[in-house]
Amino acid sequence: MAALDRAIAGALNMATGGLSGGLIGMVDSRGRILGLGRAAAHGVSARLGRAHGRVERTQLLDAAHTVIVVLAFFEVLDEILEALVQEDPPLSLNDLLLNRREQITVVGGRPPSAEGFAQTMMQVDAPRPAPHLPYEDTLVELRGWYGRLALRVVNFLRGLAVWEELPASIRSEIADTVHDSLPERAVERYGGLYLRLVVEAPEFRYWSNRLEHQATRAELRRALAGLEPLLSSAVPHDPPVDIAQALSRAHQAALHRRILDTEIAPEGMQVPTLGEAYLDPDFRVRAVDGQGSPAAEGWWDEAPVRQDLTEYLTGALTSEGLTLAPLLVLGQPGAGKSVLSRILAARLPAAGFLPVRVALRDVRADSELQDQLEQAVRDTTGDQVTWPALVRSAGTALPVLLLDGFDELLQTTGVHQNDFLVKVARFQEREWEQGRPVVALVTSRTAVADRVRYPQGTVAMRLEPFRREHIEAWLQQWNLSNARHFAARRLSALSWEVLEPHRVLAGQPLLLTMLALYHAAGNELQGADERPLGEADLYEALLGSFARREVAKDARDALRDVQVDDLLERELQRLSLVAFAMLNRRRQWASTAELEADLAALLGRHAHRPSNFREPLGQAEIALGRFFFVQRAQSIRGGQTLSTYEFLHATFGEYLAARLAVQLLTRLLDHRPVFSMGSEPLDDDMLFGLLSFAPVFSRQMLRFARARLEQLPRDGRERLSRLVIRVLGERELRADQPYPAYLPQRLRATVRHGIYSANLVMFVLLLTEETTASALFPSEDDPGEAWHSRALLWRSSFEEAQWTDFAMALSLRRTRDGARRDLTIRLRQGELSGPEATDAHWLYRVPREQEDVVWQRTYWKEIWHKMDLAAGTNDGVALQALRPLFESLGPLFTTFNGGGSTLATSVAHDLLKLWLHGGTGMSLVETQALYRRIGNALLVSDRDGSLMRHLRPVLVNLLDRDLKRFPSQDAQHFVDALSAYAPAELRELLQGRAEAARFGTSRGE
Repeated sequence: MAALDRAIAGALNMATGGLSGGLIGMVDSRGRILGLGRAAAHGVSARLGRAHGRVERTQLLDAAHTVIVVLAFFEVLDEILEALVQEDPPLSLNDLLLNRREQITVVGGRPPSAEGFAQTMMQVDAPRPAPHLPYEDTLVELRGWYGRLALRVVNFLRGLAVWEELPASIRSEIADTVHDSLPERAVERYGGLYLRLVVEAPEFRYWSNRLEHQATRAELRRALAGLEPLLSSAVPHDPPVDIAQALSRAHQAALHRRILDTEIAPEGMQVPTLGEAYLDPDFRVRAVDGQGSPAAEGWWDEAPVRQDLTEYLTGALTSEGLTLAPLLVLGQPGAGKSVLSRILAARLPAAGFLPVRVALRDVRADSELQDQLEQAVRDTTGDQVTWPALVRSAGTALPVLLLDGFDELLQTTGVHQNDFLVKVARFQEREWEQGRPVVALVTSRTAVADRVRYPQGTVAMRLEPFRREHIEAWLQQWNLSNARHFAARRLSALSWEVLEPHRVLAGQPLLLTMLALYHAAGNELQGADERPLGEADLYEALLGSFARREVAKDARDALRDVQVDDLLERELQRLSLVAFAMLNRRRQWASTAELEADLAALLGRHAHRPSNFREPLGQAEIALGRFFFVQRAQSIRGGQTLSTYEFLHATFGEYLAARLAVQLLTRLLDHRPVFSMGSEPLDDDMLFGLLSFAPVFSRQMLRFARARLEQLPRDGRERLSRLVIRVLGERELRADQPYPAYLPQRLRATVRHGIYSANLVMFVLLLTEETTASALFPSEDDPGEAWHSRALLWRSSFEEAQWTDFAMALSLRRTRDGARRDLTIRLRQGELSGPEATDAHWLYRVPREQEDVVWQRTYWKEIWHKMDLAAGTNDGVALQALRPLFESLGPLFTTFNGGGSTLATSVAHDLLKLWLHGGTGMSLVETQALYRRIGNALLVSDRDGSLMRHLRPVLVNLLDRDLKRFPSQDAQHFVDALSAYAPAELRELLQGRAEAARFGTSRGE
């Protein structure tokens, strides 16, 4: 032990970062190992038990971990040197061991000075476990760190004068063993020491993500119930006093509040409390490393789904990671982010933590973070206190900032708050320097996570949807709370079997509550035939049910059913305009100012306004703030409240937009011309106004629109499709833009016409399942060219992702009616497959009357140039792949073989097919046909023999491959047949390869 003590004495003091004086249970004044060493972490728990407060305990834990990291390395190093240096070497083992100053130099720090070891530790970044990282990742990082440290040790030893006194074989063996074996052995030693620390200090169990532990957990937990006992066992039990006590009481009271306003619930219902209903969700967690964005679904693929939220938060709150950068909690609207912040504030033991929850929507957005914290404390407790005074009053408790609703700042203030997380990290840095370290947690919607600047060290956690076990456990509590209500109303308890068809909605806690409220009001989630409601029917029933309840509340006198239905429809149409406000701005929210502008533009006094939009909406807050399924985000800036609105689930807005679009379409059926001898233009002003800013053909919206249109009788759908086609033609001839004040975004007139016509085409397909280009553009002489010109317009009008959605939704088939070209268009079904083979007869209007028709166009260079000029991604990918062919065999792109019943294809196509699919991939007859077509085309296109010079090596290889498939007696016949269609040089080549195949030899050219 004496040799070991000397080897690591300096490293222990260096690694503890100036805390070695406090670790008297570990190291004495000379640096000798007492509690650690081969006895691992014996005595650590006793020293930690004397720690004063959460902060000091965390620092001691971090120091203890750093000790075992360094200890594992030098302990193994000592064993290696002891084994390699003989009993009586020419010099002592101690001469090779590093003293304290040397160890610090090797590890990367500077020797200690009057400033103490804290500055030394700042330079030595030993790996630490993290609750968001798998334990295996920590070992990988540690192995690399040990490898670099081993290299430094070898280099340091080589610089010692005594090194040269060792035999060369011993020097070589020491260097190789330290370099090759020491890192892996040190990692193994570290693992053993870490397990000892876990026994001595329970926090270490949660510092690393040990997947084998969480995988065994099956029991669902409610309201982070296990968090308080885990954290309370590790801190002194000094009760909070003064304002800290007031904060604690306010936070704990949240557990006993109902999960919903009782006015929202049907009469007689018993709404569970937050502590009863909240279930710990599954989650994913990952460090934000600058590679990709947490807003992207694929970014989370590398993070496994975890079910140990209590254990993760225990590790995160007891390590130093969250004191350097915030934890960003992400989720969909209704996922429970805000509720999690409330539950966490209530569960943190007041003896060791000072939770301060800030609802960012209720504080001034343009204030400094410290001012926001002080305002939140005043709003919660009624006491006015400065932040430093609050922290001092909490004694040794660790402040935990719970900043809820960062997305609301972004939505209401735009880019002005995209550096909010950076400001939080700077605040944490300042507090650390002042000896007041704070932990920070920020909640936000996932969709805005790509608009954020992330400080270094940020960790993101995403709440996952409820799985079946969550839903069943939630239903058990819900049904228990409302057993009397169900019995009185003769309702069956809500079950998983009823909710399973709607599990996507039920996976979000708030939407699950919405479904439960709908069921509790007596509205069954099954249809009249006992089948589950269809997707569109469910949305209609849900939204209609809650809107009807609001209408009934506002009615001063008893209203007849007809009047209630009329008011209900107005409410849903108003909400539909809100949905379009978001859709046409291509985001999931809209501000109050934007809604006011939209509603004034659309519901003002216009000559062609729909009769059912006569009553203005009024203030957006009044129209929307009362709806349970509309979420209002707000922030306060410059003394003014800024607010935005969004739907609890994006599909609510998609359904409402599809609903209104179908309503406006079906109004075309009411068109009655005044003059029977002519046709008046159809009134599509509102339709154009709403459908000319954004595509309405997401998969979800298509399903909603189809379900609504299918409610029309068949003859009604056929007539409506003809009217929509008529609107499509009439609108193309009009230059006016109705509702000029309605500008959710500024787009060129051509772009709006392109978007509108694409939307109309999609509605035609929903009505008819299949249509043709000639039906869509009846006035055009060439339907194929008409479709092509519109497709170019649509592509130029859409963003790339929108164009992809549009293209992926359709499938085409080229047809002909005599000499007239046409296209059959339908909505694509099933998985995406390759398009049908393109027939050059159709492209060039070449008849099929005679066999073996060859034609050539000379503008292949123009095709090449136009593809390059377009500068599009799709064209660029194809151009890059085809460039070698263009350079060598350009004319073959525009030389075609056709005639008869076969497809007309280019020589380039035939050559590539022969190369890629020849050999055993095609029949001999098909192989012979391809050679014949290539030879036939070369007679037309290769009059000077330049193409044949490029083709000769390729054809030689192909003929060598293919002629071997023929029986020897048929080879000559095959060549003779081909030679009749080949130019002279190719005939000579064919004959030579035939003779080589017949005699089984390989002849040169």
